[in-house]
Amino acid sequence: MSVDEADTARGNDEADEPGWEVDPDDESGVAMAATVGRQVKAWREAAGMRAGEFGTAIGYGEDLVYKVEGGRRIPRPEFLDRADEVLGAGGKLALLKRELAEARYPKKIRELAKLEAQAVELLAYGDHNLHGLLQTAEYARALFEMRLPAYEPDAVEQAVAARVARQTIFERSPSPALSFVQEEATLRRPLGGTMVLRRQLEHLLSLSQLRQVSIQVMPIACEEHAGMQGETQVLKFKDGTALGRSEGAFNGRAVSDPKQLRILELRYGMIRAQALTPRESLAFIEQLLGET
Repeated sequence: MSVDEADTARGNDEADEPGWEVDPDDESGVAMAATVGRQVKAWREAAGMRAGEFGTAIGYGEDLVYKVEGGRRIPRPEFLDRADEVLGAGGKLALLKRELAEARYPKKIRELAKLEAQAVELLAYGDHNLHGLLQTAEYARALFEMRLPAYEPDAVEQAVAARVARQTIFERSPSPALSFVQEEATLRRPLGGTMVLRRQLEHLLSLSQLRQVSIQVMPIACEEHAGMQGETQVLKFKDGTALGRSEGAFNGRAVSDPKQLRILELRYGMIRAQALTPRESLAFIEQLLGET
């Protein structure tokens, strides 16, 4: 199949869109992508299908098929679902989605997601935008699209997918205790437009109904504020250890020393005390929604 034919199969702008490039510096991601690619190729050849024929059958371009099989492209979950169905793999290819669940995302985000997945408690104060775990996909997309230097469209979609994937933390059992304090300004700023903000506020109201989640608002009118040094986050683990970071402490480095963590926890405790209570915050968000 020619390049033009491959483009026609998905449209000129979509032939190479469904998936993400493999970061050559991410050894784990490279290995996983290569393993999945070999499996897809083996099943395709066993089915007696050419790459172009297979691509047409699953709705993707021939070039993308070669990239996936060569371990140069990380396929999206729907690619593997369609491949499994067309090749009669009986669920074996679809199961590879779990192998790629981590490799799809940038290495730094993957490491953060692992820490969050292990945490039994999270404390987070945000001052300029909503915490990533609280964001809707469209809110996150608006944030990434306004980054400078500008992200490539593919990088934006990868970043959004990674951020949304981290939110499985709300579904864990046993549930971790999740405490968030957000500046009032982050709830008023219409990033992405008014409708994006409305749906984001509705999402916050939904999350606030979860028993393990506490969302508080720091009013702009607050005369005393312990969080003026910037964002603060602490993750606590079941073995008693913890990891924390604050923009205005310890040069912004992540810390695990108990004495340094104590400082961050005291700071966060004061921020929580100065903010609206969870009940007051819920009413405040409902009021904002009504005004938006």
